Amino acid sequence: MALQPFLPGPMARLDLRRNRRFLALYLPHWPTDYLKRRNPALKGPMALFERIKGGLRLGALDSDAMREGLRIGQNLADARAILPTLTVEELDRPLLAAAFEDFADWHSNASPMVSVMTDISPYGDLVLDITGVDHLFGGEAKMLRTLLSRLRALDYTVAGAIAPTIGAAWAVSHFARSQIVANDNLVPLLDTMPIGALRLTAQQISTLAQMGLTTIGSLREKPRKSLQARFGQSLLLRLDQAYGEIEERMTPRLPQADYNVERRFADPIALMDDVLATTHDLAVQLGCTLEKDNLGAQSFHLFLYRVDHKVMTLSLNAARLTRDPSHITDLFRNRAQRLEAEYDAGFGIDMVRLAAGSIDRMDAVQMGVFAKASGEEDVSRLLDRIGSRLGVEAVLRNQMMASHIPERAVRLVPAMAIPAQSQLPPGLPKRQRPLRLLPAPEPVAINAEVPDGLPASMIWRRDSYRLVKGAGPERLGAEWWRSGERLKLVEPPKPKPAEPGEAPRPPPYVPELDLFDPEARTRDYYVVEDEEGRRFWVFRLGFYGGPTPPIWYLHGFFS
Repeated sequence: MALQPFLPGPMARLDLRRNRRFLALYLPHWPTDYLKRRNPALKGPMALFERIKGGLRLGALDSDAMREGLRIGQNLADARAILPTLTVEELDRPLLAAAFEDFADWHSNASPMVSVMTDISPYGDLVLDITGVDHLFGGEAKMLRTLLSRLRALDYTVAGAIAPTIGAAWAVSHFARSQIVANDNLVPLLDTMPIGALRLTAQQISTLAQMGLTTIGSLREKPRKSLQARFGQSLLLRLDQAYGEIEERMTPRLPQADYNVERRFADPIALMDDVLATTHDLAVQLGCTLEKDNLGAQSFHLFLYRVDHKVMTLSLNAARLTRDPSHITDLFRNRAQRLEAEYDAGFGIDMVRLAAGSIDRMDAVQMGVFAKASGEEDVSRLLDRIGSRLGVEAVLRNQMMASHIPERAVRLVPAMAIPAQSQLPPGLPKRQRPLRLLPAPEPVAINAEVPDGLPASMIWRRDSYRLVKGAGPERLGAEWWRSGERLKLVEPPKPKPAEPGEAPRPPPYVPELDLFDPEARTRDYYVVEDEEGRRFWVFRLGFYGGPTPPIWYLHGFFS
């Protein structure tokens, strides 16, 4: 039986389309428009070529070249013969894709949720979720007009549309004039559009054309089971997404935040001091908003929108929840000092946005006269300042682990990843441990009066140490549950043969049967002190009298 996608009821589909609005922008000549704007010397009809199977083929054209009869995929020599004045450049797809991503980020000044649609091409299509945003522009019509007019003023060829679904907005922007699609007009409009408006592959479009299906409405009349059997689930998925039967999710490029404040400038600013002063003002507004809702934030994002259509993003995390404007400003000031060499305002910054994420409840605290400060807040602020200046990965903290093996008992993690630990995890007894461990235990030569007695002398790195005091041993067995080795079983003795006429004898009971061999990785640790008062932590690996002689190692220092 063919699997059918889950289709919500009519009321659910109506609510899905009514509650969401998407704006799609289509830039058909983005590669050539971008290069012309980047290099004003490039004028006239322009084409970009790429090497395909050893030949030079056209990969992108501007509007002037297309009006002259050139087409994508045409041989470069034929194109030059048709249009001798054609300006030709090599197509650099990674460069154009990266530039389009920066171009899409700049549109977050209109809506915080912006995504690049890479279904057909890695550049040329972007979508904005404008749900609850259009009133800032005076309505959907003025918002669409504003976005289109500012791009056309930059000499970009662009078309746009607003619709209840991403698929419908993409379809209208590609195959109809720029317009706004109301919820009630979605189905009639899509039914009249060509099959290519569903973002299908070229092979699927060709096969559907051979079947006589040229519009989306004619495709909907066909049985779904037969379409799925021939074209797979992708065709039905695109069809349902366009009509709002299945929700299509977008992946925003910039970090999303629950609270944000912004400031626009009539005249662009460029100095870092002006940016930090604006950041402080925005931090005061953001802190008041969070305090009103009894909330605090742990991650903060600063967006600097440049006049040349680029966005600089600066993100950082605090060690604990905060809404203190001074502390937030200090974090960005320390990070700005670290990245001062990389700061480039271009032709100026016309908008600054401060956003807060990782929101959680943070009630107000009443500080009394006789209250004793624990110091945890001061330590957290110190970690924030050092981390913002040197980087989060540069500030580490010890994290206790549930293990009695010294190498596994402690690990270093970023200080902001875990809270400060004032005591050991439950279940771990307190033991005497050295102040410093060697990166790896180093072999030493140990002499003792008796094999299992306290060490009397030690040779480490060709230096001799006469040991006058010692304590131990402290035996640490192997953590067999962490090892990939199989259990080493003791071979049971064979029973003696039975006498003639006697019943077979059972094998004798062996207590060591099915036990882990304790000699595998058992360590005996000793604390020893030499004549000058230096204390060492040494251990013996193995036992005297075993199949292999034991080996001594130096593992750490107490002083």
